[in-house]
Amino acid sequence: MNVNEQLNEYAQMTEEALGKYIPSTECLQKSVIEAARYSLSAGGKRIRPALVMEFCRVCGGEPETALPIACAIEMMHTFSLIHDDLPCMDNDDLRRGKPSCHKAFGEATALLAGDAFAIMPFEIIAKAGLKKTISAEAALKISQMLAELAGFGGMIGGQTIDLENENKKPPVSEILEMYRMKTGALLEFCCKAGCIAAGAGAEKQLPAGSFGQRLGLAFQITDDILDITSDEKTLGKPIGSDKENGKYTYVSAVGIEKAKERVKTLTAQAKDLLTEFSDTEFLLGLADALAERSN
Repeated sequence: MNVNEQLNEYAQMTEEALGKYIPSTECLQKSVIEAARYSLSAGGKRIRPALVMEFCRVCGGEPETALPIACAIEMMHTFSLIHDDLPCMDNDDLRRGKPSCHKAFGEATALLAGDAFAIMPFEIIAKAGLKKTISAEAALKISQMLAELAGFGGMIGGQTIDLENENKKPPVSEILEMYRMKTGALLEFCCKAGCIAAGAGAEKQLPAGSFGQRLGLAFQITDDILDITSDEKTLGKPIGSDKENGKYTYVSAVGIEKAKERVKTLTAQAKDLLTEFSDTEFLLGLADALAERSN
C-alpha cells in the first residue's frame, strides 16, 4: 500500500468515527452543531489523525485503539482553523475551497463552533479512558499533553506571537520558534499520543515527538512557500494572505530557495529519527510527500 492509499484509509476511518461524535441537529442549538459539522467535514488530508494511528501501530498497538485520540486532535485542529479564519485573526473567506465557517454561518456561530471543538477533545479522550479503549493513565497523560501543546506553550502561544509580529520583521530564530509552537506542537502531540495509546515508554515517545516537531516546521515553511507560488484553486484558500496581513515569514527572511533547502534538511532530520521504530515505510513516505506537496 502506498502513502496516499494508507493516508486515505486512515482518513476514511477518521471520517466515519468523527460523524458519531457530532450530535443530532434536532434541538434548539442546531445552528452551532450544523456549523461545527460543516467545518469538520470540509475535507483535508487528515494528516494529524494518521500520525496518531500510525505511531500507535509502529509501537505495537492497533490503529483503532488510537482512533478516539485521532478524532480529538482533528477537532482541536478544526477549532484552530475556524478561529484563524475569523475577521479578528486572518480574516480569510475561503477554507479548503469552501466559504470559511464565519462566512457560511456568521461570526458568532463560527466562534461558538470553534469553542465546542476546543472542549470536546477532552471529553472524547476521557471517555476512551473510562471505556478502557486506552488505559486511564494513558488518557490522563494524553489530556495533559494536549492542553499543554495546544495552550500558551503551544498552538495558542504561537498564534499570539504571529499576531503580535504583524508589520514587524522579527529575527529568524523568533519566526522558527513561533512555527514550532503554532504548527509543530500539535504534530508533536499526534506522534507522542499514538505511542502513549500503544503503551510505549519514553524511549519511543521522545523520538516520535521530535519527528513531529521537525515535520511541523517543514510543513509551515512549505505553507509559506505555497502562499507565494501556488494559486487559490490549487491551495483551496486565498494566496498572498501573508503579505496582505503584514506577516514576515521565514520565506520573507531568507528567500524561497533557502526556504526550500531548510524544508529538505528538516525532512531528512525527521526521517532519521524513525530509526527507533520498525516498519516505517508509511511515515518515511509521508514526510517526503508533505515536503513536496502542492496544496
